Amino acid sequence: MQPDIATFSIAARDADSGLLGVAVASKFLAVGAYVPFVRAGIGAVATQARTNLEYGPQVLDLLEGGVAPAECSRRVRNKDPMAERRQLGIVAVNGQSNTFTGAACTAWAGGVAGADYAIQGNILAGPKVVQAMQAAWLASRFAFPERLLAVLEAGEAAGGDSRGRQAAALVVAGSGLGRHARLDLRVDDADQPVMSLAHLLSAWRLQS
Repeated sequence: MQPDIATFSIAARDADSGLLGVAVASKFLAVGAYVPFVRAGIGAVATQARTNLEYGPQVLDLLEGGVAPAECSRRVRNKDPMAERRQLGIVAVNGQSNTFTGAACTAWAGGVAGADYAIQGNILAGPKVVQAMQAAWLASRFAFPERLLAVLEAGEAAGGDSRGRQAAALVVAGSGLGRHARLDLRVDDADQPVMSLAHLLSAWRLQS
């Protein structure tokens, strides 16, 4: 299955704790089932647009073998005839990152990457969405899960998915979660999915 997932996402690492995570929002049912792939101690991957579900595990396996994110992206796309219709964001456990947007992705589409983060989106309200997400990531001093959520909130406030809202997800993994090895929250179908995701994260905090 290769669904067209118009979305905005961030794959990231928390430099202090080593936590890795992906946060994503979209006008696409159950987006959390398709976009985020996170492996504790290895990396975080967001695969979207004409989503190739094989990218996630393939990239994580390459990262585990010591391959740098940019080379991981090149390798999986090199054997994919539909690569120009895809987006891929990768962050390794050492903070190296890479984002790719194929030339055939539906506008507006693009991304930005830096130390510890890769942000990308397609069928967005414009480049202001990615710019707002980057600014929120760089400015936030929240704990890592809340920081990822703040990035989604900034993207949505800047216009987000130009088609509307439906689903959101947040996945975080690593020993820095304390007694929790993994945080995996999904809002599959809601009028305000990012707001609903914030509610779930608050509930998780009360129980953690």
